[in-house]
Amino acid sequence: MLVSYTSRYYADIGEGHVFPIRKFELVRDLLLTEGTLRPADIVEPEPAAIEDVMLVHTEDYVTRLRAGSLTAREMRRLGLPWSKALVRRSFLATGGTLLAARNALDEGIAANLAGGTHHAFPERGEGFCVLNDVAVSIRVLQREAKVSRVSVVDCDVHQGNGTASIFRDDPRVFTFSMHGAKNYPLFKERSTLDVELPDGTEDEAYLKSLEENLPHALAHKPDLVFYLAGADPFAGDRLGRLSLSMDGLRARDEFVLTECRDRRLPIVTVMSGGYAANISDTVEIHANTIRAARKVFHETDALAPNELNYNLRELSSEQF
Repeated sequence: MLVSYTSRYYADIGEGHVFPIRKFELVRDLLLTEGTLRPADIVEPEPAAIEDVMLVHTEDYVTRLRAGSLTAREMRRLGLPWSKALVRRSFLATGGTLLAARNALDEGIAANLAGGTHHAFPERGEGFCVLNDVAVSIRVLQREAKVSRVSVVDCDVHQGNGTASIFRDDPRVFTFSMHGAKNYPLFKERSTLDVELPDGTEDEAYLKSLEENLPHALAHKPDLVFYLAGADPFAGDRLGRLSLSMDGLRARDEFVLTECRDRRLPIVTVMSGGYAANISDTVEIHANTIRAARKVFHETDALAPNELNYNLRELSSEQF
C-alpha cells in the first residue's frame, strides 16, 4: 500500500492554532514505528502543477495566493496565516492526493497522509482549506481520460461544501457528505447526497445511517472513490459536536473500505479534519484509517488493476 507523505506537509502556523498541523508527521511516525507501514511504502509527492490547480481554482485566486496578496477578509475566512511554507504545503498536499489517486487506480488502494481540504472553492479558501486537493485530482484524471465516473465519500464532520459546489453540475461525480447538521459551514451547499446528523450522534446511529446511505454513492459505479476519513466526528473533538468513539470510527473506516473492496472499486483515502483536545487522539484515529486499509485489503488476494478499472475504450459516449 503506497502512502503519499513529505515532511514539507508542515508549515509554521503558530503553536496555539486549533489546526493540529503536526499531525501529519506524527501519524507517519506512528505507522512506521509500529510496522503498519514500511519506509518503502512512503512515496514523496511533487507539488501540484499550476495548470492542474487551475482546472479547479481561478487564476486570480491562485496568483494572489502565491504572491501573498489575499485580502484580510479572505485570510480570516481561510483561518490560517499566510506564508510561503503554507502555499508550498498546499500544493504538495494536492500533489500527494493526485499521486495517491494514480496509485489507487493501479493497485486498488492508496492513501495520502494529508488532503481532504473540502472547503476550498474555485475562487477562495476557507475553513483551513487552501486548495481543494480532491477536486483538482478528479479534474486531472478526467482530463487524462483515466476515469469516467467518480464518487466522493466525505465522512468529515463538516459538510464538504467546496467540493459539492465544484461538482454541482457534473453528473460524472457523485458527492456524498455525511456531516453534523448544525456544524460549520452555516450555509451549506447541495451535494449529490447529504446526510445531516444531529448533535451528539453516537456509534450505533452513525453506522446505521452510513450503512443505509453509502450504497447510493457506490451505485454510481465509480472508477475511483475518494474517501475523506475525517477524525472530527470523535466525541473528544473540539469542533465536532458528534459523539463517536474510536472504535466506532474504526468500524466506519472498515465498512467503507470493505464495501469498496467487495465491489472492486479502487479507493484513495485522505485525512481531512481532526481537532481533538489531545492531539494523540487525532493521530490515533487517522492511523486507524491506514490500519483498517491494510487489514481490509490484506484479507483477500491483491486485485489486479484490470479487474478494478473500467475499460474506457468500451464505454459509450453517453457514460461520460
